[in-house]
Amino acid sequence: MQLVSSFHYGSPMLRADSPLSDDQIRRVAPSIFADCKHESRSERYTYIPTIDVLRGLRNEGFQPFMICQTRVRDQGKREFTKHMLRLRHADQITGEEADEIVLLNSHDGTSSYQMLAGAFRFVCQNGMIAGENIADIRVPHKGNVIQNVINGAFDVLEGFDLIREQKEGMRAMTLDRDEQQAFARSALALRYDPTDAEAPTPITGSQLLSPRRFEDRGDDLWTVFNRVQENLTKGGLHGRSRSGRAMSTRPVTGIDQNVKLNRALWMLADAMRQLKA
Repeated sequence: MQLVSSFHYGSPMLRADSPLSDDQIRRVAPSIFADCKHESRSERYTYIPTIDVLRGLRNEGFQPFMICQTRVRDQGKREFTKHMLRLRHADQITGEEADEIVLLNSHDGTSSYQMLAGAFRFVCQNGMIAGENIADIRVPHKGNVIQNVINGAFDVLEGFDLIREQKEGMRAMTLDRDEQQAFARSALALRYDPTDAEAPTPITGSQLLSPRRFEDRGDDLWTVFNRVQENLTKGGLHGRSRSGRAMSTRPVTGIDQNVKLNRALWMLADAMRQLKA
């Protein structure tokens, strides 16, 4: 089990190798158990109980393996703030990779109910989120939200076949050195503003391509993508700040930033796959 003290500096995140219990979830992300909407919401705002949706998905064989919630300055919103869960089906508990449903919700108006298709790679304990061409189900807090959420979960499941097809296409495609460098430079532009001439990127594309383990030394697009994604999102790479001071890159820990960057990286890798197809 891995407990990280800050998903967005100061906010908790928990990922485990076995399904998380309600007690474990409550200690890290109490907002998942909110029994009502925040007092700031109007009568038109329909409360979507995340815990009820989670229990329904558990009945369908899905279990939560990762949860987190955002940090809030107003402690009165701690029980209602934005949260994220990643769930995996029972028949994918073991293996090198697993499909995951990524759930985003809040009870204070900061987020609609959103479901995304994700992939988890066990060797690096890192989760990827598929791009917008896979699955992105958004359910506003109004109308028959519960049924819409359940329908959306099954829509995400249908997107996993396309994810597997794209992954296999990436595995079958070899990138030469120049293509790998081009991919890494494009990934850097997703993380750092390429138009800011006064703030050059603190790290290089070559650093993003550096493998953290022997298994990641391949030249196929899927392996290159995984190296870049892990290095860019987990941080810890040594570089130079704008003033020239030695520094290490920070992990991408905010919920919104993590989702946005992961999806953009997936779309970049799929665009490379289509270009070389």
